[in-house]
Amino acid sequence: MRIVFTIDEICAIVAPQRTTGAAVDSIRGIASLAQAQPGDLSFLGNPKYKAQVPSSRATVVVLPLSYDGRPQPGQLYLHVDNPSLALARLCARLEQSLWPRPVPGVHPSAVISPGAQIASTAHIGPLCVVEEGAVVGEGTILHASVFVGRNARIGGQCWLMPKVVVATECVIGQRVRLHSGVVIGSDGFGYEFIGGRHEKVPQVGIVVVEDDVEIGANSTIDRARFGRTIIGEGTKIDNLVQIGHNTIIGKHCILVSQVGISGSTTLEDYVVLGGQVGVGGHITIGKGVKAGGQAGISTDLAPGSYVNGTPALPYILERRIGVLKQRLPELFRRVEALEKQREKSFPSS
Repeated sequence: MRIVFTIDEICAIVAPQRTTGAAVDSIRGIASLAQAQPGDLSFLGNPKYKAQVPSSRATVVVLPLSYDGRPQPGQLYLHVDNPSLALARLCARLEQSLWPRPVPGVHPSAVISPGAQIASTAHIGPLCVVEEGAVVGEGTILHASVFVGRNARIGGQCWLMPKVVVATECVIGQRVRLHSGVVIGSDGFGYEFIGGRHEKVPQVGIVVVEDDVEIGANSTIDRARFGRTIIGEGTKIDNLVQIGHNTIIGKHCILVSQVGISGSTTLEDYVVLGGQVGVGGHITIGKGVKAGGQAGISTDLAPGSYVNGTPALPYILERRIGVLKQRLPELFRRVEALEKQREKSFPSS
């Protein structure tokens, strides 16, 4: 990764509320506090690493306003409200140079149905397939080997990475990012057990992905049995997440890697599910619920709940139970000792 930022450019992007020290070198890399070398920029986003700041060799360090240490000679401290956000804005500028927008147009190897509608400002990459009746909006980018099914609709300024599938009739909103291998509208998992066999239940609904959603690599969103599976506005989904048919995800939710959600489940707005959380079907998870990694949720959760464990319990209660589990061997030894003492004191007749 080759980057060059002058100190003035960094200050213009980061907008520090105050600075300490001085540096003249350009920034040529971004690194952690411990690994940074002269010419690198680093930051303190987690207080856990505060002790690493004084010894860091980074030329520029982005720090919270509360940090009061002094930089080394030739080192510049930039103090901001949120160092992690400041770094994100710097990386957004960097992203523009690393992944420039492709020019509008359709690659000669793409297969576009005569009945598809492709905006003149869209980019359709090599080996893409856009079927009959599909719509691709203004400024949208389809990288190599994207498949857009019949009558699917993709809004404007979307970014679809290689090998994304948007299946028949599904709808993608504005400014949506779908990373490599995402499948929107895979078949819902539905069967009836009849006469000793699993008979398939047709899944004839669609998936609707609302504006400003981002979905990580190899995640799958099943189409509804009927009606819609919905991913709400601003929701962010990590890699390797599975969402079942007729699930409704609210606005601005966060689903971390390997979350699995069964069908006909509702997540209200601002729900956060940690890695590998499993959610049973036909339940409602209330607004603002947070679930720790590997939690197993099988019942409705009230808005604002913070749960952990399997089955999911209130976080503090689950932590207390975890502590008590560690004391079980000692407890059994004490019980056995008491039983032996009782037998000596009161021998059976």
